[in-house]
Amino acid sequence: MGLGLFYTIFLGAGVFLVSVTFHEFCHGLLADRLGDPTARRAGRLTLNPLRHIDPFWTVLLPGLLFLSTHGSFAIGMARPVPVNFLQLRHPKRDMIWVAAAGPLANFLLAGLLAILFKRFELPLFLYAVYFNLGLGIFNLIPVPPLDGSRILTGILPYRWATAYVRLERYGFLLVLLLYFSGALTQILIPAMNFLCHLLGIPGLSI
Repeated sequence: MGLGLFYTIFLGAGVFLVSVTFHEFCHGLLADRLGDPTARRAGRLTLNPLRHIDPFWTVLLPGLLFLSTHGSFAIGMARPVPVNFLQLRHPKRDMIWVAAAGPLANFLLAGLLAILFKRFELPLFLYAVYFNLGLGIFNLIPVPPLDGSRILTGILPYRWATAYVRLERYGFLLVLLLYFSGALTQILIPAMNFLCHLLGIPGLSI
């Protein structure tokens, strides 16, 4: 392994861990503020990345994407913080806000990092923008257990929502299907490039 690739992996892993940790922390923090202390009691209301690592979402999926795109792109997520939606003050409505908190946190980070990139022109800031945009968009895909599915569950009528959440047992397989079919990158890259255009930074070319 060349030093350049090692350096890229090292920096990429750092950006990844900070971004997914902040994402999950914001889920737990908002849930706590809206009445559910589950994440706090489980010790997950923390910015310590080690508390949020998941073998598939944090290691395997980003590793597969990194290798398949020759190091130019990767996405993943941390172990979801535990949320008991029934403990929220307004469960169905607050579920939407708690689910949206993670992607919104990543979009906020991306915006701040885009400002830093335009000011200092450091490639690390640009990579961090890409990752946070990708993470936010990825989590908005309505496939359980991604955040988009929680948002959709909160919007759907109760009968439909009950049937929809049953898909969660197949979530792992559905994400793998998106990846191996090529649909995942077909969703992410155009959406990321659109947001890059809005932020006034270079888009991805994969």
